[in-house]
Amino acid sequence: MIPYDFEYYKPNSVAEATSLFTDLDEKGRSPLFFSGGTEVITLGRLNLMKTGAVIDIKDILECNVMELNENSLVIGAAKTLTDMEEMNLFPLLSKTVREIADRTARNKITVGGNICGQIFYREAVLPFLLADSQMVIAGSQGIKTVPIGEIFNEQLLLNQGEFLVQIKTNRRYIDMPFMSIKRRRQWNTGYPLITVAALKAEQKVRVAISGLTHFPFRTSQIEDSLNRTELSYEGRIDLALSRLDVPVLNDTEGSSRYRLFVLKNTLYDVLHELGGEENGGV
Repeated sequence: MIPYDFEYYKPNSVAEATSLFTDLDEKGRSPLFFSGGTEVITLGRLNLMKTGAVIDIKDILECNVMELNENSLVIGAAKTLTDMEEMNLFPLLSKTVREIADRTARNKITVGGNICGQIFYREAVLPFLLADSQMVIAGSQGIKTVPIGEIFNEQLLLNQGEFLVQIKTNRRYIDMPFMSIKRRRQWNTGYPLITVAALKAEQKVRVAISGLTHFPFRTSQIEDSLNRTELSYEGRIDLALSRLDVPVLNDTEGSSRYRLFVLKNTLYDVLHELGGEENGGV
């Protein structure tokens, strides 16, 4: 049970949702948008999040779209992880979200909720980072479409009163060779140590990583190193790890040293599958 009272709203349109936020914010309600609500409920029960009003976007038509048109795959922010897994329109995305939590949780967790959440894993964003997806954002100034590389930096950089409506991905990415690997220390549905999603585009390996630090990320420094085909796999990976510029987590799930060990072995699996023939250089 959440130990405080709050108002609940369920608008039917983007315009109604943004107008509600402005009105409630002016009244000092500190409103929050949510789609699945799992994190709001969990953190609320722990008294780690407090709000006077929530705005549920699940009834907004644009937030419930999941379709493959001539140019793009369009996914509404209110679609659940189970929806994406079952429709399987983007195999890398389906494989990645299939490894998040358990089936019961995935029935409620939405792609928008996972990407915008506070938990540091947020694996659902990894395929979109690799595919240079476009984020459709709504706010009081209207709707805008922004490349994910410009609006995701450790988290989705939303302004006050904005929310994620849809994610658009160029369909040329959805059938490219891929891998999605989640390494856990304990049971099958336990928290991950490391998740690596990889895509091979234009003969280059792209990787995005979750669980190594406090946020999911993709960096050109790592990819440039992994694609140094004159080097052996070990040489590429050692170079990539030497260019890491993030604080590595050190917690009860795994030490920083162990996480780097797991990442190194996972990157070797990625190169073995997607990186082409190994060269003998160092």
